[in-house]
Amino acid sequence: MDRLADDSQVKQNWRGTVVRSLLLLVGACLLLGLFTGEYAWALATGLAIYLGWTLNQLRRLHKWLKEHQPDEPPPDGYGLWGEVFDSIYHLQRRNEKARGRLQAVIDRVQESTAALNDAVIMLDSNGNLEWWNRAAETLLGLKTPQDSGQAITNLLRDPRFVEYFERGSYLEPLELPSPLNDRRHLQFHITHYGNREHLMLVRDVTRLFQLEQMRKDFVANVSHELRTPLTVISGYLETLLDNVEDVNPRWLRALQQMQQQGGRMQSLLNDLLLLAKLEATDYPSDNQPVAVDLLLLSIKSDAQALSGERMHRISLEADPHLRLKGSEAELRSAFSNLVFNAVKYTPAQGEIHIRWWGDEQGAHLAVRDSGLGIEDKHLPRLTERFYRVDSSRASNTGGTGLGLAIVKHVLLRHRARLQIVSSLGQGSTFTCHFPSSQVARRLN
Repeated sequence: MDRLADDSQVKQNWRGTVVRSLLLLVGACLLLGLFTGEYAWALATGLAIYLGWTLNQLRRLHKWLKEHQPDEPPPDGYGLWGEVFDSIYHLQRRNEKARGRLQAVIDRVQESTAALNDAVIMLDSNGNLEWWNRAAETLLGLKTPQDSGQAITNLLRDPRFVEYFERGSYLEPLELPSPLNDRRHLQFHITHYGNREHLMLVRDVTRLFQLEQMRKDFVANVSHELRTPLTVISGYLETLLDNVEDVNPRWLRALQQMQQQGGRMQSLLNDLLLLAKLEATDYPSDNQPVAVDLLLLSIKSDAQALSGERMHRISLEADPHLRLKGSEAELRSAFSNLVFNAVKYTPAQGEIHIRWWGDEQGAHLAVRDSGLGIEDKHLPRLTERFYRVDSSRASNTGGTGLGLAIVKHVLLRHRARLQIVSSLGQGSTFTCHFPSSQVARRLN
């Protein structure tokens, strides 16, 4: 309200000044005409002089606008033009104060971000460097000022970073070795802001990477070392059960349970070793076009055999012309895990539908069942190692808690992602989304 009142007062002052100036001009011209007896010429002469004076003031204003320095005040003036120049001067002072306040805020933000151990980098909508703090120079080797305006992909040329940046989807962070030191590992996280500009945060996660690597090595080594004694124990148990007539009947049930649990341990070790193998490399070495429709047909037959007397209704809908670049063995492991889980956790005579199709976004595999469903609170953790929604149910079905973790790693190695949609009493749908770069179409 105060600003509106001020604007109205300014307009009234300007209107009054203009009216007074014109009245004084007309009055002077009429007075001159009274003495000379030429009213028309006196009025024309007065208006011409006023017009010339006004044009001169416009020239002075134009010259000042064109040549003035940032802190140079506008020229002095009188009457209406004096008020114009004064208004420009006051506006100039207000802008300088506002600019000073904004600069103080910017300086404070830059000082605070400069003190961070994490790198903060601002990029424009095209990915060119605009600003970065000191940590970016330490972690990434950026140099001031010669790198300003450079494209970030010209300075960080790792193909994985280039692919991550150009993809434009930054839901998950990216971990890469530092371009300055391979033993230092960094985590990149990019966020869009403003007019499609980028804010990139880079953290040193070397310690976490080393701990994770120690965990992987420990699990892989222990799993490998346990295989030999477990194989020996399982072999002796199998020999004893093959000669069951020579075994004391009191030991028969114990031997059978030992053999059953030995089989579960063997499955667990196999899954752990497979996970260790998947984590060892970033991309499958046997990258060949895989006929997914034939692969799913084989998995469907195995699932029907696993269903047995429970007689699940398993249907398959697959595009025969759509192939997938990758490892057939790894894809079989991932897809069979999804289908076999649907068989295990779907009640007898339930429905399971497998669909493989493609669109402009890539290729997709969906496994839908009519099982018990999963509560929303469990969905974010389903792909964690050993996480079970119902541990007792998993024990009854022989699960190791590693199946979906294997699926997740296989999909990551094939540049894909897993989407899970489920609700209690309405079944579940597990969908694998593969990008177009992984898709190959059969020619015949």
